[in-house]
This record gives sequence, structure tokens and C-alpha cells, in this order.
Amino acid sequence: MTILDRIIERKREEVASARGQSDLREQRSRCRDAEPVRGFAAALSVRAETGTAIIAEVKKGSPSKGVIREDFDPLAIAAAYERGGAACLSVLTDRDFFHGELAYLEQIRRQVALPLLRKDFIIDRYQLYQSRAAGADAVLLIAAALEPAQLEDFAAEAAELELDVLLEVHDEAELAKSAGAAVPMIGINNRDLKTFHTDLAVSERLLPLLPRDCLPVAESGLHCRDDIERLLRAGARAFLVGESLMREADPAVKLYELLGTNGGTHV
Repeated sequence: MTILDRIIERKREEVASARGQSDLREQRSRCRDAEPVRGFAAALSVRAETGTAIIAEVKKGSPSKGVIREDFDPLAIAAAYERGGAACLSVLTDRDFFHGELAYLEQIRRQVALPLLRKDFIIDRYQLYQSRAAGADAVLLIAAALEPAQLEDFAAEAAELELDVLLEVHDEAELAKSAGAAVPMIGINNRDLKTFHTDLAVSERLLPLLPRDCLPVAESGLHCRDDIERLLRAGARAFLVGESLMREADPAVKLYELLGTNGGTHV
């Protein structure tokens, strides 16, 4: 089994357990009481017009790297990202493989004003309602983890919940299988979720193939301003960055570097 296969198998068990504790009817009720969404895709688009749009990720670890940040304080990290100039935040909520918690999403929403992406492996419509109830403004749909019909159905249901969708692809086949899904953003993951090998050339190859009406987002393997500039030239308009920020003592300082700013002032 690949790492992705193992994650999906565990996610099925996790969703079944969550349904047993709080069924879909209860999640729907919580969605009705949820705060208005903050407009994730709109915030990225606006920032991309005037500067560099970065989705900064709150991420303790990963299957390939293990624990990335020992002194992990999700609220302090989120505040640092907001201070450092992030356009939006991505919050890892997968527990078993990425050391995340769904509760982080709710806690961070109370702490910062930025739009939030729930970063997880969505394999069941239940998770869409769960995400909206927990305070997400957007969700990730991973083409490698879903069938074409699921991608279309989940994208449509997310839109009904006013959740923006970041649809993630890694190659031409995944881009083709997701063609029927109506989404505002397409992310190109430079990391292969089956091998966890990372290569920025993946974005350079796929960016010209994306639909013109979707905001193109480059994900993974972004470590310095030169990497950002390289993919800006290739056509990326927003960037999802996690590991390189999480390894810094002060993530805000690293964020200034990636944005091409010095304490908020463009250089």
C-alpha cells in the first residue's frame, strides 16, 4: 500500500467513528448556526492582484518528515502568520499522519481574522458539513483520493455550504479526471502523495494546462523567495507553504522573506 492508500483506509475508519458520535443531522444543524464564511478564494485573488498571495499552513508534522515542529502552538503560529502577511491559512486536521486536530480549526478561527482552509483527506460528504460547522471557509479535495463523480458531487455540495474548494492535482491524469468539478481554485501539489517526492517542475508543467477561470495555486516544496519567483513566472498566482515556515523559530520572519517584504514593507 502507498502512504495515500493507508491514509484513506484510516480516514474511512475515522469518519465512521465521527458519525457515531455526531451524525449528519447534527452536523447540518451546526452548519446552520455557523458564522458567515470569510471568502477564501476572494481573499487570495485580491492579494494576488497587489502582491504575493500565500496560504500559510499550520502543520506539526507529516508522514515523510515526522514531527516538524516540537514546540507546536497552533494559536501562536496562526497569529504569527497573520502578523507576517499571509492572505489565508491552511490548518492540518488529520490526526494520525499529520499530528493535526479538528479542534485547531475552531480555536484558530477565534484567534485570527484570516480565511481558513481545512487541510485533510475528504472522502465522505459528512466531512464537508463537519468542516463548515468547525469554522472552515474552504476545503481541500484531492483528485488522487477521489473518483470523478465524487469530485463533482463534493464540489457542488461544498458550494451549497458556501465553502470554497481547493482542488488538488499532481499530474495530467488527475487534472483530466477533475475536469467536471466546478471549483474556484486548482492547486498543483509538487509533492507526489504516493511517494512524497517533491519537484517544482510539476507546477511548471501543469500550470499552462489549468482552466483560465480557476485561481492557480502552487503547493509544496517552496523554501525561498526564488522558488516563489520561479513559479510566478510559470503562471502561479497563489502559494501554499507549510514546512519551510514551520521550521523557523519565528514563522513571521520567514513569511516576510517569501513575500519579498521586510517587516511588511516591500523590498
